[in-house]
Amino acid sequence: MKCFSIDLDGTLLNSNHEISEENFKVLQDLHEQGHSIIINTGRAFEDVIKFDAVRRLKLPVISINGTVLYSKTGDVLYEASLPISIYKDLLPILKEIGVWIMVYTNQGGFPCRNPELQDKSPEEIAPIFQNYDYDQILEKENLKIYKVMAVSRVDQLEKIDQVKKAVEGKFDMSMASSHPNNVEFTSTDANKGVALLRYQELVNQKFDEIFAFGDGGNDLDQFKVATTSVAMGNAPFFIQQEVDMITKTNDENGFAYAVRHLLNI
Repeated sequence: MKCFSIDLDGTLLNSNHEISEENFKVLQDLHEQGHSIIINTGRAFEDVIKFDAVRRLKLPVISINGTVLYSKTGDVLYEASLPISIYKDLLPILKEIGVWIMVYTNQGGFPCRNPELQDKSPEEIAPIFQNYDYDQILEKENLKIYKVMAVSRVDQLEKIDQVKKAVEGKFDMSMASSHPNNVEFTSTDANKGVALLRYQELVNQKFDEIFAFGDGGNDLDQFKVATTSVAMGNAPFFIQQEVDMITKTNDENGFAYAVRHLLNI
């Protein structure tokens, strides 16, 4: 069985955050042919199933960079979380540097999740985080912290470098960037590549081939376990250097183009 592991933002989604008709048609074809299609994304499950294509095809989802795995019926197969102690020590560092901070949990995203910021200006975004009380998150019962995400303005990318330097080697956690102006912290048991291997064990399947599609730094781990790795034409150069194939951009139906090329259809 062939597996197609597909990132969303910047990959399957175009710049309008939509799955084009052409990309959906290829997804349908792969589904009808009996291949395994997995959405492998940094997004939370709630922000994945809003897409009609995911619901209609009943696709399994690897969410939050491999933190929570869902079956095709939406059941949780696996979840990993950051220790609360790491969250408490990490937060002051991020606050000091002055980045926007999002906390993904089993009870939602606080103060919001990243898709809610898309297409907003810095002036619209700043008030969302200003004076937000992150301590109140710890008051929730049965809390599990899936991801802490630090985001900077696009004209202040140096803050992301500061964050990476400030936390490097200090915490036992995974660190990846889906975009140049963010860095995402998850459990060491979570990344897109490990999740793909884990999914096979959980559903008792063995993929003969894994085709991985992505455009960001958080896709490098899935590229490592893939038989064939595919970067989008809009991916940064350092990502394109790590793959077997570079396709067209996400606004040129690069996913569909690559699949047709790889399968000779």
